[in-house]
This record gives sequence, C-alpha cells and structure tokens, in this order.
Amino acid sequence: MRVSETSALFVLVSVLATLGVVAYALFLLDPSHRGDLLPYGLVIVAESVLVVQALLSMWTILSSGYEPRDFPYHEARRTLMPAADLGDDTMRLGADDLLVDVFVTVYGEDIDTVRRTVAAAVAMRGAHRTWVLDDGRSDAVRAAAEQLGAWYIRRLSPNGAKAGNINHALSVAKGEYFAVFDADFVPDPEFLVETVPFFIDGNVAFVQTPQAYGNLHTVIARGAAFMQTVFYRFVQRGRNRFNAAFCVGTNVIFRRAAIDEIGGMHTDSKSEDVWTALTLHEHGWRSVYIADILAVGEAPETIEAYSKQQLRWATGGFEILLTHNPLSPRRRLTGDQRVQYFVTATFYLTGICPLLLLLVPPLEIYFDLRPMNLTITPVTWLLYYAGFYVLQIVLAWFVVGSFRWETLTLATVSFPIYAKALWNVVCGRDVGWHVTGSGSTRSPFEFIVPQVLFFVFLALTSVVAIWRDVQNGTLTLATAWNVTNTAILGAFVATALREGRAVRRAAAPPAAAAPPAPTTIVARPLPRIPAPVPALTATRLIDDAPRSRAAARAVAAGGGAR
Repeated sequence: MRVSETSALFVLVSVLATLGVVAYALFLLDPSHRGDLLPYGLVIVAESVLVVQALLSMWTILSSGYEPRDFPYHEARRTLMPAADLGDDTMRLGADDLLVDVFVTVYGEDIDTVRRTVAAAVAMRGAHRTWVLDDGRSDAVRAAAEQLGAWYIRRLSPNGAKAGNINHALSVAKGEYFAVFDADFVPDPEFLVETVPFFIDGNVAFVQTPQAYGNLHTVIARGAAFMQTVFYRFVQRGRNRFNAAFCVGTNVIFRRAAIDEIGGMHTDSKSEDVWTALTLHEHGWRSVYIADILAVGEAPETIEAYSKQQLRWATGGFEILLTHNPLSPRRRLTGDQRVQYFVTATFYLTGICPLLLLLVPPLEIYFDLRPMNLTITPVTWLLYYAGFYVLQIVLAWFVVGSFRWETLTLATVSFPIYAKALWNVVCGRDVGWHVTGSGSTRSPFEFIVPQVLFFVFLALTSVVAIWRDVQNGTLTLATAWNVTNTAILGAFVATALREGRAVRRAAAPPAAAAPPAPTTIVARPLPRIPAPVPALTATRLIDDAPRSRAAARAVAAGGGAR
C-alpha cells in the first residue's frame, strides 16, 4: 500500500516517526543510561549522525506537499504547441519559438541500450534536435545515430568526463534549452511537453525529474532502486519549497543562459550534477523538481556496478562537505539551502555508521563492555530502539508499498564503499568514471573483501555468544544483535555467490554445436537494400537539423529536412 504525501495518514506516520527519533535521542543522551565508554561512544557517534539526518529528512518530507505547477505554468503548457493539431511540433513560450537540444551522453554502453534511448529521444513530442555525445568513440554508436536521425559528436579527448562532454556539445549546439539523458535512460514522449513550460519563469535554471528503473530482476538492482524511492518521491519534492532541489545528472532540462553564466557544467568532480546545481543556486537561480516519471533507466545490476556508482556519488558528497562547506558564511545561499546542501554533503556518513554499530555487540561478547547502564533492561532498550528504527521502516513501507529486505541489506553492508570515498577525498585521490549499468566478467568478491571478512568475524562471534548464553542459561541482547548482523551480511555474501556463478557461466565458452542436418536450399530473390542515410554530424549547418518529429522521420527515411 502506498500513500500520498498529502494524505492525513502519511502526515501522521511522519510525525510519529519524528517523535520516535526525538525520544530515542533523549534516551541515549540521558547521563544515567551511559554504559562503558568505548561502546557507548560508538553508539553515540553513529546514532547522532543517523538521528540528525532522520530529523532533517522528516522536516523536508513534511514539506513535500508543495506544488511547483502554478498558474503561469499551466497557461504556458496550454499554449506550448499552438499548431500541434496541424502536425507542427514547434514549441513556443510567450511569443518566442524555442530551440531545444537533447543530449544523450554515451560512454561505452551496450549498443542496443544506446539505440533504445536515442530512438525514444528523437521521437519525443516538441521540436528538438537529438545529439549523441559519444565519449566512447564507437563507430557502431555513430552508425546508430545516423540511422535513427540524431546528430553525432565525438570528442578527441575525454577531459572533464561527462560534464566535459556536455560542455563540448554546448560549443556546437545552440539551443536556448538543453536536456540531458544518460545512455540507459529512455525518455517518455511527453518529457519536453511536461518540463519546458516551467521556463516561463525567467529565473528557472533547470527542471529535474526522477530516476526510475525497469531492470529490477537482481537483488542488487532492487536494493539500489528502492534505496532511492523515498528521496525521489518525497525528499526532492520537499526541497522545492526551499529552492534546493538539485540535479541528478540525467532526466533533466537546463536553461542555456544559466549554465553559460556559471561557466558551464562543473568539471572538477565526478558528481558534476550536484556541484552544478549548487553553483546555480549560489548565483540566485531557481530549480524545479517534479515527481512524474518521464524516463526509465537501468539500476546497477551487479555488486561491481553498485560499488562504483556509490563510490562516485559518495565522493561527490564528501567533496562538498570538505572543500565547499554549505554552512560557511562565504556561500551565497539562503538559510534553507545551506541546511539542505549540508544534509546532502553529510548523507553518506550514515553509510559509515553501520561499521561502528557492528562493533558494539562483539565488545560485550568478548570484553563484557556494554553501551548502556546495567540497570537498563533489554526490553526498555528495544522499546526506544523500535521507536526510532521500526517507525522508519513503517514510513518506508508506506512509501514503497512493502518491506524491502534488499534495501536493508545494502544499507548495512555498504560501509566499506563510503569509508573509501571519505578517505579518497581526504587524500585527494581521483575516482574514475564508470558506467553504472554495465556488465562485467569480474568476480563480485573482488569488491567485497571487507564485507566477507566482517561476515566471518561476526559468524565466529555469534558461535561464541550462543555458547556463552547456553552456559549462562539466558539469551542476551548482544547475542541477538550480533546474530542479526551476521544474517544480514550472510544474505549479502550469498547474493555475491549467486552473482559469481552467473559471471562464470557467462564467461564459459559455448559448447560445440552438433553439425546441422542436411537441408534443401531454395533460391529466393534478395531483398531490396535501401540506400545508406547520409551521416548527421556536427559539421553540418545547424539550420539543416530537423525541427519537428515529422522532419526527423523524413531524415530517418533518407528524405532530409526542408
């Protein structure tokens, strides 16, 4: 069951979850509840980060009823395509006809994936040019763009990664607006029609839409996708109220003048999207987020892809925290924007917190060090603990529609990724660019050595704890806690085992096929092969580009545009 963010039930659950967070925080900070210093310190550090993030998230979620579609938007939407009934896709804001460029960024993705996205981009309603920005320098991608009626740009150097690719394209394409899609995000035909009218407000720099995924057939893909559900359904919407919704790199459309004002897309980070949005907000521009799913893409399917994606995202967040702290008085941001960007910059610290909490039960099992005072019973602890965590799960259940154990597993076991990201930023190490959804023939265990070692350690600790409890004739909270952690890590290791078997099967050479039976060959006339379509490259005159879907279809058929 899902609920609307404006329903009374959702508001009630959100308020109860907030009260649960506050009650748990007060319980932990009560001096009379303090236990041994080391485990208590680990709990306080970890839970303080989680509590602060939870409270700020609740504040943002409760603001998510804000509706960015005002009267000027609806009026602009009504008059956007005045000649649509006559087959003319020309878009108009006010008295001005629009020129929109649509960029599909490519960097080594599977050719079938690229073709699906480019074909959908060309077919979107509203006059536009579709450009394939190929940093993978693939002749197959060039041929696909040529066949589908898109323009093609190939750089000589991949400097600046994706942001550099877009900036290079902006030196060629001259539209007043440009949309960006990753190669694995297939846009909806209505994308431009739903987003362009927001630019009737001359202060809007970009309009962002959610990332939604259609490849939820692996544990990793489901966990990665549902981890972002609350963010896209509620948090980003709440940020509209504070003019702090940020760009996520794809499924977004920009005003060219805004990007020109800040000197182009930010190229000094692999999280160019958040940095670009932050710079735009510092220059006084407005952002808009709508929760309508207007493009469907691919979540990371493998442990390798997930690890590289999260490492890149976390590195970008920590870069903002350590090199461009939003709370600094030098930042030209409103108070609300400072808070929202601080939440963004510190969010991945919550991914390191499970590491601290995993160590608490072994400290009691091996050294009899307890985080809480002996006068606190396990029942009391569990009541306050449930007030925090169980209500968070209930809130997520209302959003997603069910409990997703995959999300809980990934949230618990991803601490080595986020710790590495923080270390990379502190040490100034660069993080390479990787395609999120790409496949691999590498074993997943190459990327989860810390998780495997922790699983072995916790499994042995669970054996010791159970043996101790049997000897003492009582079950302790530390044992139950440690066994639960072991089970979560065990589920992740089991997922890696299944993935590893799939990788080995995919890498195995195909079995020799039996010789075919004799067949009778019947002569048939050869099919007529159409003449090749002329290459559509950035060297052609800009005015030759198709301005409508009808013209695009004519180009694809070899007729060209008039």
